[in-house]
Amino acid sequence: MEIVRIARPFYSVTIAASSLLLFLVQPMIAKALLPRFGGSAGVWVTCMLFFQVVLLAGYAYSYAVTRHFSRRWQGQGHVVLLLGSLLALPLTPGLNLGLNPGLNAGSGPPAAAILRTLARSAGLPYFLLSTTSPLLVSWYSAAGAGRFPYRLFALSNAASLAALLLYPIGIEPLLPVMRQLAWWSAGYAVVAVMAGAISVHGALHGAPHSALQDDGYSGLRGSPIQTAADVTPQSPWLWIALAACASALWFSVANHLSQEVAAVPFLWVLPLSLYLLSFIICFADRGWYQATMFRWLLPAAWIGMCWRLARPGGLPGELAVWAAGLLICCVFCHGEVARTRPDPLHGLAFFYLMVALGGALGAVFVGLVAPNVFNGYLELPIGITACILLGLVLVYGYAPRRLLRLAAVAVLAFVLATRYRAAQGDVVHLRNFYGALQVSDAGTGETAARSLYNGRTLHGVEFLSPALANTATAYYGPESGAGQVLSKPGPARRVGVVGLGAGTLAVYGRPGDEFRFYEINPAVVQVASQYFHFLSGSEARTDVVTDDGRLALEREPPQSFDAIVLDAFSDDSIPVHLLTREAFRMYFGRLRPEGVLAIHLTNRYLELDSVVAALAATLGKLSAVVHSEPDPARLISAADWAIVGDAAGTPVSGFTHRSTRQPTRVWTDGYSNLFQVWK
Repeated sequence: MEIVRIARPFYSVTIAASSLLLFLVQPMIAKALLPRFGGSAGVWVTCMLFFQVVLLAGYAYSYAVTRHFSRRWQGQGHVVLLLGSLLALPLTPGLNLGLNPGLNAGSGPPAAAILRTLARSAGLPYFLLSTTSPLLVSWYSAAGAGRFPYRLFALSNAASLAALLLYPIGIEPLLPVMRQLAWWSAGYAVVAVMAGAISVHGALHGAPHSALQDDGYSGLRGSPIQTAADVTPQSPWLWIALAACASALWFSVANHLSQEVAAVPFLWVLPLSLYLLSFIICFADRGWYQATMFRWLLPAAWIGMCWRLARPGGLPGELAVWAAGLLICCVFCHGEVARTRPDPLHGLAFFYLMVALGGALGAVFVGLVAPNVFNGYLELPIGITACILLGLVLVYGYAPRRLLRLAAVAVLAFVLATRYRAAQGDVVHLRNFYGALQVSDAGTGETAARSLYNGRTLHGVEFLSPALANTATAYYGPESGAGQVLSKPGPARRVGVVGLGAGTLAVYGRPGDEFRFYEINPAVVQVASQYFHFLSGSEARTDVVTDDGRLALEREPPQSFDAIVLDAFSDDSIPVHLLTREAFRMYFGRLRPEGVLAIHLTNRYLELDSVVAALAATLGKLSAVVHSEPDPARLISAADWAIVGDAAGTPVSGFTHRSTRQPTRVWTDGYSNLFQVWK
């Protein structure tokens, strides 16, 4: 026991440091991958899916070695793996920000390409970090440490939460991505040494056979345990179901807020923080979960979330309802898991494995199954329904058989809700890795129009009347910056447009012009060609390249465009990799001497004109910002466009510059700071 008391702070520091690194590497690598896949929110979801699955693999490894090997062999084998993982450092192969055609959307399914890249680069280090907490807690428990291991579990999640909040505030604004990864690699080496020291100590001084070498399941078959409730053979299935429900809920709430409510940068931090906070609440020393209290809290959460699904509101109200509802549901799920946890000496590694399996299943459902099965974001109502069913059984004591009728009613409600939504004018719903598209009709007679939405963001609108079909609408009216650039008289020109939407900009095409659109999302190409007529009705020759715009433009001949238009915002944010010094140099390498660059900056949350001004200044170009007012009668929305060109170029000189901020530090492929331009 003396050895255990001396080692206790070292165990705590090692577990906390490994958890910190676990959650720091996730946004670092996701940010490095975003440029290759159009800045889609699906990149983050896929990355989180990968990390959840690898976390499960780490827990499975921990369970297997503590069950089948002596403490000496556990320590020796783990040291060998730790030494091998150091060969993968620093984390740069496959993640450098030079454009690599092998990592773009055209090289296969985006999710598969992301998973392959993550496995090659960060797979082994992340796997070994994921083993640190369950292995060290099991070793500590085997040495006779009582209930302290569950406090280590809470400590691990607290460190993860700290990393999650630290990255966007204290790391990303200060360091380029590659330097972030270099520092992370150094930190990993330190943690590997610490974990290796514990492994060696146990191999030299541990018992010949692990105290947890039963079968990891003995606590479920009558062995003495100290828990708040009896652990039964059904408990593992319950742990999996509860963990999967909580995981699916945080993933789907993050998707819902980012896609359906507002594309606010770092909005995903809120649901993930609440998810981690629920672990801390439930696995702290005494735990704060009380089932009797949740007989009142759960119905309020369910009603509130269902109400917001049916009647969306403004951002503050949405955030308040979803944050409260998610925290209540996650505390319920993890509280029930903690209430039935086994004694640390009986089945600890198996318990961690089941919780990790549930978390991975929830991530797979939201990250892989839902985008390929549903044409809308149905995973959120399904997650809420699963929470309701679990709550009725565990909190209200309903017999599982009685819930079959409730499940049938829930399925019927989904069908009726889908049919009701379709009856409101929806023409089609399409969903893939890049998001969910909705085409809907509204109005009658000359005012009838068809609109394209991604979440709540309008991506194009077209009059259904043949006489008005070739009219510029939405953010692309004649008074907009793009409209003024593309409507100027002159000889035939070649125009490159990054981002297709409904294809509205094609209305500015004249005979002899060539308009080439670059669109990363195949579903957008399908919708623009099948449900809208801007492309087919244009007087110019139009073609569409399905690829990331920056990658595709790099393959174009130098000085081959008269104008380049950047309209590739995903919901309310332009992909950052299109607004870097390296990208701007490439644009002007593809523009003719008198060419002009037009950038769509309309955004509810970011003020990007200062970013464009800094980029223009560093290249010796003149920038201007054009604001156009809305005109509902013509279906024209308010819009902000930046125009960039040579100081002597006539396309820019006629515009009035409007800048509300001083130019920011120049963004590069390795550095950007969204907090700096927050409105």
